[in-house]
Parts: sequence; structure tokens; C-alpha cells
Amino acid sequence: MDKSVQTEIEAAVFRRLITHLDEHKDVQNIELMILADFCRNCLAKWYSKAAEDVGEEVDYDEARRIVYKMPYSEWKEKHQLPATEEQLAAFNAKQEAKKG
Repeated sequence: MDKSVQTEIEAAVFRRLITHLDEHKDVQNIELMILADFCRNCLAKWYSKAAEDVGEEVDYDEARRIVYKMPYSEWKEKHQLPATEEQLAAFNAKQEAKKG
């Protein structure tokens, strides 16, 4: 496969992932972290780092705007629920398991 075609496909998959996450705002970041060990904020960090790797500057806030399709503060206010005790316990257990 031609490298430019591969890049085009990968970009399309990334855009579809962002759309999928946007269509499922009810899925909380902590749930993603528990189940998949990444969340929307991780995607934003990876986006910012990938831009830096090719000599572009996309700061974390701008990357989060891309991932969340709105300013993070707005998304948080509209869609982020407080983590439950069960979610926090599962997240903390996962973090401890990664250490040991």
C-alpha cells in the first residue's frame, strides 16, 4: 500500500473515532480509562505530540477542542458526570495493577 494512501486511511479512521466518541458522550472518560487505558484527553495529548513531531504546534487545549468538538470546559459542563465510588475504585485498582 502506498504510504500516502495509508496515511489517508489512518486519518479517516481517526476522524471516525472522534465522531464515534462524539456520538457517545454518555461514555465517561473514566470508563474509557478503566476499560481501554486511554480517554479523550489521551487522544488530545497524542494529537499535540504528533503535531510537534512534524514541526507543528498544536497546544493541548486546541487538541482537546479538536477531540471534544468544542472547548473542553464546555464539554465538561454539559457531559461529564462526577466519578462514582465504583469507577474510582476500578480506576485506582487498574493503576495499582499497572505498577506491580
